[in-house]
Amino acid sequence: MFTPRTEDFQALLEAMPMCTILHDAQTKEILWANLAALDVLGFSLEELVPLKAPDMSGRGFHRADGLRWLEGAVRTGQQVTEWGYRSKQGVEILCEAVATLVHLNQRDVLLVQFRDISKEEQVKRQLKRFESRLNAFMQDLAEGVAVLSGEGQIRFISESGQRLLGATGRFNVGDSFVDACDEKSRERLLASFGEQQPNHAPYSVKYRIEHADNDWHWHHATCRFIELEDDLSGHLLLFRDVTEQVNIEEARRLSERKLEYLARHNAMGEMALAIAHELSQPLAATRNFIEGTLIRLNQQDPAQASAAWGLDNAVRQIEHASVIIKSVREYVVKLDQAEQLVDLNEILQDSHYFISLRAQPSAIELEFAPCDEALMISCERVLIGQVILNLAFNAIDELAGLPQTQRKLRIYTHSHEDKVMLCVEDQGRGIGAGQHEKLFDDFFTTKVSGNGIGLALCKSIIARHRGDIWAQNISPHGAMFCFTLPQIAPS
Repeated sequence: MFTPRTEDFQALLEAMPMCTILHDAQTKEILWANLAALDVLGFSLEELVPLKAPDMSGRGFHRADGLRWLEGAVRTGQQVTEWGYRSKQGVEILCEAVATLVHLNQRDVLLVQFRDISKEEQVKRQLKRFESRLNAFMQDLAEGVAVLSGEGQIRFISESGQRLLGATGRFNVGDSFVDACDEKSRERLLASFGEQQPNHAPYSVKYRIEHADNDWHWHHATCRFIELEDDLSGHLLLFRDVTEQVNIEEARRLSERKLEYLARHNAMGEMALAIAHELSQPLAATRNFIEGTLIRLNQQDPAQASAAWGLDNAVRQIEHASVIIKSVREYVVKLDQAEQLVDLNEILQDSHYFISLRAQPSAIELEFAPCDEALMISCERVLIGQVILNLAFNAIDELAGLPQTQRKLRIYTHSHEDKVMLCVEDQGRGIGAGQHEKLFDDFFTTKVSGNGIGLALCKSIIARHRGDIWAQNISPHGAMFCFTLPQIAPS
């Protein structure tokens, strides 16, 4: 069995890389130091032994504090402190020092072992400064930062993220992030989390989430799977609120669809004008041929009364077709895009024929009641005419499937203070519960084959002309659609 001798222990202490100093347990005087300590402090053993605490302590470290530390080690057996040593060259060295009481044969000593922690403290200060700056930056970010598990639970969320969600106390570590999303967004997020991302490559995802104010918002997030050394792993989301951009984009798409709808109407008008022009000549020629045939029949064989009757009726149908073509042509040629001063009653009169034509197949009883006085407005004539036709055609479609006693439609105009009003009243089923607020929304419709453009277009046209449009149920049954426009006083 190997038993080290006293000089062996001294050799071991000398060889230790840890700086070691021996103090007398009672007087606290320095008795000895190993080579590592002498090398760090820059003293020889002969120079170090007679030194006192003030001779080798850095600024801010006082003898009384050092004595309390060493006395604590005597009482408890061991004490740890941070102590600032000063080398012979005046270099201050911040150290972590451990004083341990050791009972030797001759006397009790304090074995003080210390190591330079200056670099560690410098790194700590840098990290603390970096953390402070990072927290300041994160606090002012417009984006939120979160780390989610594969099941969508929050493992970390930044202050900016909670502020963006308006969710102080709601979205905390351990809570489910995806449960606040709508169903489609939740499925999309979980599917993204479940996919294997090669090399943890970043990817983008868009989702709809309910904020703390119970409003729904759209977020766009850049995501990446991370694995950190402190076991914080998961899907890192850098997200921002893009609700305003989504709404703007949706409004742009709706505007484009409206323009497309108006373009189709404009094209229809041009086509109608071309058709009216092309049909007028063959119809006139056909009428001339039939009238010539009638003259010949009457001259050659007056007995051909049945043939003459048929041809005479054909002439009347041609005249009827000519009237239709003339009305279409007169209406279409008024497609000017500049506002002009016009009587609202005249626009209603222009629309009279087309409304009557639409109502005839369903035997709808029409009543036109224009105001006796002129109702002057500044407008694009064809657009206001389009509003009247849309409101009237909607009412006719509503009445077409109802009993004959209810198939009544009344259109009237009047003035009130500085406005003119046109109303379309029907005796249909009225406006259903829950539909009133959506009637004038884009693409909302109650018709099986409707596109939801008509009333939204009416609202847009009336608003463009500085007016208001609304709808309400009337007693005992039916609905009334009205619009008002500023009245132009006669000069």
